[in-house]
Amino acid sequence: MGIFDDAVPGGNISKPIMIALGALLVGKLLSGKGNTDDEAATQQANAPANDGGLFGGLGGLLGKLTEAGQGAAVDSWVKPGPNQPISPGSLGGALGSQTISDLARQAGVSEQELLEQLAKVLPGVVDKATPQGQVPNNAQLSALLRS
Repeated sequence: MGIFDDAVPGGNISKPIMIALGALLVGKLLSGKGNTDDEAATQQANAPANDGGLFGGLGGLLGKLTEAGQGAAVDSWVKPGPNQPISPGSLGGALGSQTISDLARQAGVSEQELLEQLAKVLPGVVDKATPQGQVPNNAQLSALLRS
């Protein structure tokens, strides 16, 4: 899955977390049951570019995290250089319990598992999605996710 292949230290991102990331970043809650990757990619490809994820795409998500006091970490992900970690608790607080609950249900994992995995992969994914230190718009992000 292009952008995500080397976003995570030591491995790839599990299917449930890909589903959650897709929902957060481009607004597609993909059904994890019985969907082939091709079908999922087609669903994403056919998504309107202005769909924009739960918080209005990557920019909205990063804004939400910044509002929740995670601005320094977010800046480190977007800008070149080492990525600061984010704790599962901080991520959960920023996203809100309703969002976490919806994402976990959609991905088919526990809320705790979802937060632990997202906290691990989000810094690398954001880093990869912002190679020039610029947050891509939703159309660019959708293209990146499909590449």
